[in-house]
Amino acid sequence: MTVRELLQAVAHVWPQEGRPTLPAAGALDVPCTAVTHDSRRVTPGSIFVALQGLKVDAVRFAPQAIAAGAAAIVAEQPPAVALAEAGVPWMVVSDSRTALALLAAEFYGHPSRQMQVVGITGTNGKTTTSYLTAAMFEAAGIQCGVMGTVMYRIGDRVIDATRTTPEAPEVQSLLWEMVTSGCGACVMEVSSHALALRRVDGMRFAAGVFTNLTRDHLDFHANMEDYFGAKRRLFEMLPDDAPAVINADDPRAQALIDVSRQPVTYGINKPADVTPGPLSFSLGGLHFEIRSPHGIVHVRSPLVGRPNVYNILAAVTTTLALGLPTDAIERALEKLTGVPGRFEIVSSAGDDVTVLVDYAHTDDALRNLLETARPMAQRKLITVFGAGGDRDRTKRPLMGMVAARLSDVVVITSDNPRSEDPARIIEDVNRGASQETRQSGAEVMTIVDRREAIERAIARAETGDVVLIAGKGHEKYQEVGGWTVPFDDVKVAREALEARRVRS
Repeated sequence: MTVRELLQAVAHVWPQEGRPTLPAAGALDVPCTAVTHDSRRVTPGSIFVALQGLKVDAVRFAPQAIAAGAAAIVAEQPPAVALAEAGVPWMVVSDSRTALALLAAEFYGHPSRQMQVVGITGTNGKTTTSYLTAAMFEAAGIQCGVMGTVMYRIGDRVIDATRTTPEAPEVQSLLWEMVTSGCGACVMEVSSHALALRRVDGMRFAAGVFTNLTRDHLDFHANMEDYFGAKRRLFEMLPDDAPAVINADDPRAQALIDVSRQPVTYGINKPADVTPGPLSFSLGGLHFEIRSPHGIVHVRSPLVGRPNVYNILAAVTTTLALGLPTDAIERALEKLTGVPGRFEIVSSAGDDVTVLVDYAHTDDALRNLLETARPMAQRKLITVFGAGGDRDRTKRPLMGMVAARLSDVVVITSDNPRSEDPARIIEDVNRGASQETRQSGAEVMTIVDRREAIERAIARAETGDVVLIAGKGHEKYQEVGGWTVPFDDVKVAREALEARRVRS
């Protein structure tokens, strides 16, 4: 496809009155080699789309793109005189992000139309639900790609994730690789950022899934309505025949049902299309039946806790709606033993304490986590956690309150402080924890260094205690003062456990 043909294919993105007139024969009649928003990735024949960023307008990088051989520039403003004289066609659009998404989808041949793509959105539970859903496709004999917070998986190849949902060209490239490697399905986590910033525009989703909505990302979204509005976009995008799988127990469920053409609900507390039978909770796993319009599904899962009942319900409801056989779903449930950094037990049977690592980084997720972990503690529950810098500050004291209410010992430490002073973040968290200790009697301490905090918590634990390390989960780094440094909660915890064994 030439640059001209690609631009013409998405011409409808521009309003009729502002639609650019493409130059006559010449500059655009060359093969298009790439669609990119990164001037550093421009090659001769590329279309460079200058995004209007939160901090920087990428049009400032147009000269570098032109110097690297860009065949066309797409931006939300006309070129400066010097750039106009460079002779490279310049297309002005009303929304460069929409243009980028549609151009990328066209460039890669719309791979989402060539397989079943399940989009999962919500505050908590996306990753575990995606792993469960992918396992069900695989058990049914359908090779399934994965795109989410932990990793991107294409066949047997696994790539560490850079963000939950990457920019549109990366999304389309990954989907194209999945198709060419034989995937018949893809399960992807769709973040509110991705929906608000149009990263998945131009895609065809075979199903959309809503897990829940709780306070998060208010550093990016203006308020909870804006946050929910971003999530709702996924369901507004669904084709008429695509099931919209919705958690009926969430207060926002009805608003999503109202905009969905094929709503299918699941829930525990409220009437729903798919519901569980009597629930059996134990530290050995979950055992219950799921009742659905497609029949009964027998759940035998090593996963534990009430939050995973919801994750299982979401995955089962989705795959049943897409026609997967019940026996494959049941096999997948029994086989999936866990998800990296999600209630991951890092201690061994020989240890006298239990140590868990989890990604929980909101007050609601932390509450669910602590309520699940509490029955495992023969004595005390010790919680180590922090809050991220340059992110939603309103949740910090709420997380402190939850931790102090449901733990015996709380160790507040650094998470990813980014450009903020870690001590100031800890102070915000501790403000909520201190209020709660008046009622709970929990012991609260603050240790800025995360390694020291983990080591101290494990060293002071007594036989039968549970040490819960929350916030970073699968991450293998810390973002501190503009630097990304290696840090792995699982590795640090295992080293501390080994030191404990040596001392004993």
